[in-house]
Amino acid sequence: MAQYLIKRLFAMIPTMLGISLIVFAIINLAPGSPIEQKLQALRFGGGGRGGVNSQGVSNDVMEALKKQYGFDKPMPVRYVIWVKNLARLDFGKSFTYEEPVIQVIAEKLPVSLQFGIISFILSYIIAVPWGIYMAIKENKFFDIASSFVLFLTYSIPPFMLAILMIVFLSGGSFLNLFPIGGMSSDAYETLSVAGKFWDRVHHFILPLTCYTIGSFTTLTLLMKNSILEEIKRDYIRTARAKGVNERTVYLRHALRNALIPIATGIGSFVSVFFAGSLLIETIFQLDGIGLLSYTSVLSRDYNLIMGMITIDSFLFLLGNLISDLIYVVVDPRIDFS
Repeated sequence: MAQYLIKRLFAMIPTMLGISLIVFAIINLAPGSPIEQKLQALRFGGGGRGGVNSQGVSNDVMEALKKQYGFDKPMPVRYVIWVKNLARLDFGKSFTYEEPVIQVIAEKLPVSLQFGIISFILSYIIAVPWGIYMAIKENKFFDIASSFVLFLTYSIPPFMLAILMIVFLSGGSFLNLFPIGGMSSDAYETLSVAGKFWDRVHHFILPLTCYTIGSFTTLTLLMKNSILEEIKRDYIRTARAKGVNERTVYLRHALRNALIPIATGIGSFVSVFFAGSLLIETIFQLDGIGLLSYTSVLSRDYNLIMGMITIDSFLFLLGNLISDLIYVVVDPRIDFS
C-alpha cells in the first residue's frame, strides 16, 4: 500500500504540470489581457513621451505595462518562471487586487469553506439513512413518496430554488422568515455568543439548502440502489435462510458492501475547501470563491486564475487518491499493493 501511495503521489506531479500548461496556454492565447484592461483606463489620456501608438497611449507606457505584468517575455519563458515560483508556493500577484494570489484566495475562502463543509456533512448524514430506509420500504408509500420528492428537488436548479425561496420565504411576496442575503446581520458584533450563533444559522439556512439539495438527492438514490443491488446476492439469501432478521440483513450484512459506491464521493471532501457557486453566491450576496473565479476571468487576472485552477486541480487529484484508500478500508478484498 505504501508503494502504491508513493507512486500515486509522484504521478500527480506530471498531471499537475500538464493541467497547468494547458490552462496557461489557453488563458494567454484567449482574446484580451490585463494590459488591455489597464489601457481602457488610459486610452483617453493620450500623449506622452516616445510617441503614441494606435491604442492612444505612449509607447513608453505600453512597454512599462508589459514589464509590470511580465508580458515583455515570450510565453514559454513566462510559463517556466511561473513553474519555478510555484515550487516555492508563490502564485504571483493578483493584477486586479494588487495583492499576492494566496492572500486574495485566503480572504474569500472562509465563505465557501463554511458552506462546503457543512453541505458535505449534511448530504451524507441525510442521504445514507434515507436511502437505506427507502430500500427497506421498497415499493411502499414511503419509497414512492420519497422518490417523487427527490426527483422533484433534483429537477430544480439550485439557483432557481434560491430565487423561489427568496420570493416565498424572504419577504418577496409571501413570508418574511429569513434574511435575503449576507452571512450576518448589521448588529452582529453587538450580539451575545448565542445570539451570534443563531444569527449565522438564520442567514445560512437558505443558501445552505441550495448548496446541499443536489448532492444529497444523488447520494440518497445511489444509497438506495446500492442496497437493493446487494440484497439480491447469494450471501444475503444465505443469511435470510439461516433466519437472520431483516434489520440485521440490511444494516449488518448488506450495508458495508453497499457503502463502496458511496465511498467514491468521500474523497471529494478535500474539494469542499474550494466549493463555490457563482449564481448562489450572487443571489445571496456571498463573497466567496465562486464569485472570485468569475471576476478573475472577466478581468483576465492570469495569476489569480492559474492559482485557483492549480489548487482546485490538486485537491481533485488528492480527493481521488483518498477515495481509493477508503475503498481498501470499506472492502478488504481490494488490494493496491
